Amino acid sequence: MKNIKTADLRDGMKFDKPVFMDGENVFVPAGVPIRQKDIDRLVRWEIPDVRTDGAPVSDVPRSMDLSVDLATFRDLPAGDKSAFDAYLRAIDEYEHIMNSVAAGDEIDRTKVDATVNLLLEKIKDGRNEMIQLILMGGRMERKIAAGVINVTILSTIMGTVLKMTSHRLIQLATGALLHDTGMVKVPKAILKKKEKLTPDEVNQIRTHPIHSYKVISKELKYPEDIGVIALQHHERWNGNGYPRKLRGEDINLSARIVAVADAYISMINNRPHRNSMIGYSAMKSLLNDNGRHFDPKILKAFLESMGIYPIGSIVQLNTSAIGRVVESHAEAPLRPAVELIIDEYGNRLSEREVVDLLTKKGTFIVKAVDPKTLAPATGVAVAGKPSGGREA
Repeated sequence: MKNIKTADLRDGMKFDKPVFMDGENVFVPAGVPIRQKDIDRLVRWEIPDVRTDGAPVSDVPRSMDLSVDLATFRDLPAGDKSAFDAYLRAIDEYEHIMNSVAAGDEIDRTKVDATVNLLLEKIKDGRNEMIQLILMGGRMERKIAAGVINVTILSTIMGTVLKMTSHRLIQLATGALLHDTGMVKVPKAILKKKEKLTPDEVNQIRTHPIHSYKVISKELKYPEDIGVIALQHHERWNGNGYPRKLRGEDINLSARIVAVADAYISMINNRPHRNSMIGYSAMKSLLNDNGRHFDPKILKAFLESMGIYPIGSIVQLNTSAIGRVVESHAEAPLRPAVELIIDEYGNRLSEREVVDLLTKKGTFIVKAVDPKTLAPATGVAVAGKPSGGREA
């Protein structure tokens, strides 16, 4: 590698290979322009030079253009397609259930049970495939329904990690699926409001766990163990939740699980008042909770379930290659297996290539990448499928 003095760098300069600083730390990837603020940072850190194998380029080749549709990278394996079909079916069924609740119609409990069984079966058959759908769901148009299915999937996986019995897992999944049914009692204008909510509007939203409990226990006649999951999923470990300000282990265990799943899914989904976070940022935010809102034992199960870089996350490696996390390792959460999408020179790969960072010691993740910087603004579909219909 050749050294380039910091004093010789200029705003807008690009190289056809990655530029490194202070050892193996990537300063800028191949084809990415250096900005003045980057140069100023080198000066501030008293770094005299950077290194690269590349040469300056006047423009980025077309192959370096990262504005590509992630759906076109390659077809999903058969197992993934089966999981995706089940995922869409669960979203459809949930929307039917919510429409019945909103209309005051009698709810077909067999549809609830069938949806729960479908998700449990797919999680048992392919946990990783279901986890990757969680991040994909945040980019669907039907965000509300997809979000609830995501909470159900993630809650069930955490319950599995905690070695819940089959009976308890079914109760957990059912409570997770129905935890927000009471939201139909909250005026839509409040739910879609972008401005700060008034105290009265906040209080109206905070009634939804009680309404959910009534739907589950009174209308559907599920056992108390399921209804209490919805009733308590907004209680917090330090006692600052609602509706009863319960704290610690006074909160139902399954409700504590759904609370973590609900918080994570909320972070990775767009809301009227804010944009979504990428999976890695949402994960870091939850792990920094320090026992305020969530049970530390549940957060540990959450980390074991998802990994620091959740399956489906888009990441950039120290080689400047970009890939999608396809498997996490509980014993080494910072070193997942990554399916490469774009190689170190900016070329899209046409054949499947997976790098397991657990065994590839010299390769590591530099940063998580927001999929919106790679995909068109209209969103990302999976395997060429449209991202869905109307929002629930």
